[in-house]
Amino acid sequence: MRHASKIAAVVAAAALGLAACGSSTPEATPGTNGGGTGTAAGTPLKIGLAYDVGGRGDGSFNDAAAAGLDKAKAEYGVEGKEATAVSGEPESAREERLSQLIDAGFNNIVAVGFAYAKSVGKVAKDNPDVKFAIIDDASPDSAGPNVEQITFAENEGSFLVGAAAALKTKSNTIGFVGGVETPLIKKFEAGYVAGAKTVKPDIQIKVQYLTQVPDFSGFNSVDKGKAAADGMYQAGADIVYHAAGGSGGGVFEAAKAAGKRAIGVDSDQANLKQYAAVKDVIMTSMIKKVDVAVFDYITSIKDGKFQGGNKVFDLKAGGVDYSTTGGQIDDIKGKLDEFKQKIISGEIKVPTTP
Repeated sequence: MRHASKIAAVVAAAALGLAACGSSTPEATPGTNGGGTGTAAGTPLKIGLAYDVGGRGDGSFNDAAAAGLDKAKAEYGVEGKEATAVSGEPESAREERLSQLIDAGFNNIVAVGFAYAKSVGKVAKDNPDVKFAIIDDASPDSAGPNVEQITFAENEGSFLVGAAAALKTKSNTIGFVGGVETPLIKKFEAGYVAGAKTVKPDIQIKVQYLTQVPDFSGFNSVDKGKAAADGMYQAGADIVYHAAGGSGGGVFEAAKAAGKRAIGVDSDQANLKQYAAVKDVIMTSMIKKVDVAVFDYITSIKDGKFQGGNKVFDLKAGGVDYSTTGGQIDDIKGKLDEFKQKIISGEIKVPTTP
């Protein structure tokens, strides 16, 4: 199954920060509980979760995936092992991370983020009995009969918060901060701009990306996020939406300092403990239900219903939405829900590129 030695894998595991969590049940040998119809009596289903940069605790994308695993632990008694990517790491490190999880007996793997596409494609081909899920990629790079490619209609959810920003702005100027300029994050921008301009065609929208590929630090730099948002607020924006992972914390800090407002992403960020000090500036969040997708994948393994291929979580499927925590958009909720129904019905077609 593997051409690398077990000794090398163990040494590499320490360097890559592979961390176990969940029950203390002895680990199974590779191949045990690789899918099928659940688990043998007394043996928990084993799920390996490979995070993108930032990992558990980023208050955004990775934390949403972690919530899906945590729910499966609570409801199904699964055992999880987690590992986190490092900014700037080579492709070989991602491949090794996935392979280490498999060697540890975790034969159902969730790879969080499109950066794992090539690695998932290669490791899945080398391990046909292992069932994979990859978040945010449906490319040929990761495709395979044992790979579920999970994608979302981020543009649809972003349309709704863009409309909210346009309905709430007092300066007629809003902003968008993207973590890394990739086709995926451009989907967020496209929907946000479309939603805002549907409400106010003459609205001014400032757009800035924190880094360019292959530098993915834009997803985990509070300082970069704060500087970008601060510049927008100083230039007249009164609401800034971020799709920047952990860097979004900096956007919230800038909004707090400027007495302005911000829009969160992925999770209901105004409801997260780590943003308690700035929750009053988070007007709403575009919720991307990665937790639902991860739990759905694990359920399919448990029930013996896993299927490879692309599974899309759009507005109609409840895969994206907007949050109402804090009550700041209660007065426009009716209008936003009208837009939601028009998107679901197909009356409004939301673009995927700016």
